[in-house]
Amino acid sequence: MQISIIIPAHNEAKYLNACLASFVAQTQPPDELIVVDDNSTDETYQIAASFATRHPWITVVQRKSEDVHIPGKKVVDTFNFGLQKTKIAYDLIGKFDADIILPPNYFEVMRNRFKANWLLGMCSGVLHVEKNGVWQFEGIANKNHVRGPIKLYYRQLFELMGGLKPGVGWDTVDTLLCMFHDFQIETDENLIVKHLRPTGHGYSVKSYQQKGKALYQMRYDIALAKIALLKMALQAKSPLLYLQGIVGYLKAFFTGTKPFVTKAEGKYIRKHRWKGVISKLRI
Repeated sequence: MQISIIIPAHNEAKYLNACLASFVAQTQPPDELIVVDDNSTDETYQIAASFATRHPWITVVQRKSEDVHIPGKKVVDTFNFGLQKTKIAYDLIGKFDADIILPPNYFEVMRNRFKANWLLGMCSGVLHVEKNGVWQFEGIANKNHVRGPIKLYYRQLFELMGGLKPGVGWDTVDTLLCMFHDFQIETDENLIVKHLRPTGHGYSVKSYQQKGKALYQMRYDIALAKIALLKMALQAKSPLLYLQGIVGYLKAFFTGTKPFVTKAEGKYIRKHRWKGVISKLRI
């Protein structure tokens, strides 16, 4: 199974060398690795280029975009830029971050898992962060959730769901669409991926509003959106997230923002989410 990996990178010089070294050290490296340097002002491009000169399966390209942080959309746009540069007929396509270190057998295990199950749509290891010198599971999501920094998709699923959605929540809607299209999701807890920069820093009011907008684009009803935003706010210990998330949802509603998903997909998503809410209330 041929694997193409795309890494969107903006000012990742601090982490990129260790990240790419872990790709090179794989027992079965991916067939193609594309690093997309998006307006970096540090040595991101030079580091990636040094690996590309030594390893022909690594490519580095530069993207010129607006120097404005647009949560979710910017990283997906950068990924899509890299997707246009792929040169192989990949079976598996991955969106990975530049601040991770993979275990040496990562892609060997991934290939075996996808080969063993043709209904497998998404698969990954699990992310760990360092706390007081010890690598611990990064518990901002369940261990069975394929996280944004290490997304690997079966090509048929990737094409059925229309690629990645350009906005906050893209790495949630894809798991829901995976299930909608009757594919399965797996994670391997034995594949510990070191996440060098913990998730969730630097959120602004605008970012919080984008979360509410994303829930509208996933066709959540208002009650379900409130529950989801309340959960996010409690996890982030930020009441502002809840309030601004509601503002973002309502803005999207009144301005007629185009949803990420079709009506049929939205109906499935709402039913699935409400089922999860009700099951927890019964415990």
